[in-house]
Amino acid sequence: MKGQATIKNTALPNQYLHLEISDKIALVSMDNPPVNALKIAMLNKLDKTIGVLNKNPKVKVIIITGTKRIFSSGADIKEMSGRKSGKHARAMSSLGQQVLLNIENSPKPVIAAINGFCLGGGLELAMSCHIRIASDHSIMGMPEISLGMIPAFGGSFRLPRMVGKSRAIEMVLSGRKIRSDEALAMGLVDLIVPGETLLAEARKCANKWTGKSAASMKQVLRSITLGSNSDISSAMEIESACVEELYDSHDLREGIFAYLEKRKPDFRDC
Repeated sequence: MKGQATIKNTALPNQYLHLEISDKIALVSMDNPPVNALKIAMLNKLDKTIGVLNKNPKVKVIIITGTKRIFSSGADIKEMSGRKSGKHARAMSSLGQQVLLNIENSPKPVIAAINGFCLGGGLELAMSCHIRIASDHSIMGMPEISLGMIPAFGGSFRLPRMVGKSRAIEMVLSGRKIRSDEALAMGLVDLIVPGETLLAEARKCANKWTGKSAASMKQVLRSITLGSNSDISSAMEIESACVEELYDSHDLREGIFAYLEKRKPDFRDC
């Protein structure tokens, strides 16, 4: 926006990723030509970047996207072929699972802006984000079965929860690719927009949250993310614990008084 500063490549070199921060929004663009394969070094860089952004008070929302017309094709096949044993393959799977779990558990909202092919580990990455916005030309799928493989970065857990068990089994067993309209219909993405407006729409979504209390958003994400992976009794305990933490915060008191005084709240993110 006019008059707003943009910070590029802050904190980290731009190998595999480009980082821009403006208007309290961090845009993380994956850049590993030609297909943005999620090789180990890229996963580590992504994990470190999200960790840095989570601690940056000038960032309230994170957007992850890919360069050009590729979000990500998934794990690096050449790198996978170099795994010498099942033990080494398991270690790579565990790394991907942990990086994506860290994204899912981010205290700040993370939006996946899916700008084209989003396959295998790339789709698993998108599913770990809190919101998924796809371009109208996006193609998604879990084609690992064609390589004799299965989803290895948490997809076996997240996909059934999003689209249902039988539909997830069909997608993974067939390895078929789906277009964004079908992904929307089955609940795999939340919004479809024209490709040329994808980032603008993702920023528009993020802008709705930048004026909210970061302390409150953190507890919303904690309550829903942890609660949805728990039984109802545990989920209620998590929700109550979040309420307890918020009750002692500045922003909750400010929000209540602002409402009573019919004015805009002055949140301090604490």
